[in-house]
Amino acid sequence: MRSRLRTPIRWLSFIAALVVTVMPVGCGQADTQRRNEPARAEATTRELSRGEGIVRLTDPQAKQSGIVTSPAGPGRLLIEVTLPGEVALNADRVAHVVPRVPGVAREVRKNLGDTVRRGEIMAVLESRELADSTGELLSAREHLILAQSNFTREERLWLKKISPEQDYIQAKNSLAEAGIALRTAEQKLRALGFSEEYIAQLSTRQDRAAMLYQIVAPFDGTITEKHVSLGELLKDESPAFVIADLSSVWVNLDVHQKDLPLIRTGQKAVISVGSGIPDAVGRVVFLDPLATETNRTIHARVVIPNADGRYRPGLFVTGRISVEDIRVPVLVPNEALLLVDGNMCLFIGGEDGFRLQRVTTGRTDGAFTEILQGLKPGQMFVSRGAFTLKSELEKPEAKN
Repeated sequence: MRSRLRTPIRWLSFIAALVVTVMPVGCGQADTQRRNEPARAEATTRELSRGEGIVRLTDPQAKQSGIVTSPAGPGRLLIEVTLPGEVALNADRVAHVVPRVPGVAREVRKNLGDTVRRGEIMAVLESRELADSTGELLSAREHLILAQSNFTREERLWLKKISPEQDYIQAKNSLAEAGIALRTAEQKLRALGFSEEYIAQLSTRQDRAAMLYQIVAPFDGTITEKHVSLGELLKDESPAFVIADLSSVWVNLDVHQKDLPLIRTGQKAVISVGSGIPDAVGRVVFLDPLATETNRTIHARVVIPNADGRYRPGLFVTGRISVEDIRVPVLVPNEALLLVDGNMCLFIGGEDGFRLQRVTTGRTDGAFTEILQGLKPGQMFVSRGAFTLKSELEKPEAKN
């Protein structure tokens, strides 16, 4: 009897101990489940389907990820041709300053790289030829004064019937010849660049001052070449200075044969130098009729302002010429397009999430692209953040 009672008691004790042992374990699992509920909810809201190409995000998650949607619509497409080129001097504003008389340099006031103003003296020559021309003018003036005095006297005597008419006519011819000689001497000095004021005051100048020839700047500019030194003998065909007006420069763009039908004068061109230098805007003003011998390209000339001198001749540049301005029904920014498995795609916004949509693209201008198929006007698409959605779609959990 005692043995029969002992066996049930043992079983009851074993069951009680088992209950005490199991209950704490069950409570711990419940706590773990409660802690994992937010993570499961997050996974639920980020439901991904690789096969369907859909990414599901809540509005706060999309905003936090920088996802921006926009309605598809028309836009202007600016087709550009990109060409290499080089900055060059404006040849219409370059002067080779040549002395008009030979002489020895007695003063050199300007050096290479100096800026000059119109009429500013750059060098002074001492010229024997100038002295001869000056002496010829002074002599012609004296002859004119004598001829005028002789004519006045002969005219008075002829009117009084004291001297014959032949003497009067001869005096009159001498006066005319003296006037011609004076005008010829003045024209020589004008041809040398001397002003009327200089010529008028020439008789009062000292002998040595009449030998000095001043080389002056023809316009405002910068000295890009200097070929004169103190004491050097310069001939009248030797350039002493080269002055360039750098307030505007040329950009010679190399147009290849395939692009030549697209380029015309008057087209807008954006010139990029790089290295922190801002872009410049100009227009094509000239197309060279002859191809270059080096690379067989045609030069398209663009004139750009250069008041601050930042575009230096000799710099290599890139020019973007707008060759076509068209309006298309559907236009999207290039950042909205993705290359997936060799196909061009973008994300379409909808109630079921962001769906990857294959599209057919058309023309592009480097910033925007025309959509021919796959996106209808008014349809919402992801205009910013498409790469983020693609990254979500390619996560390992999206493939399970």
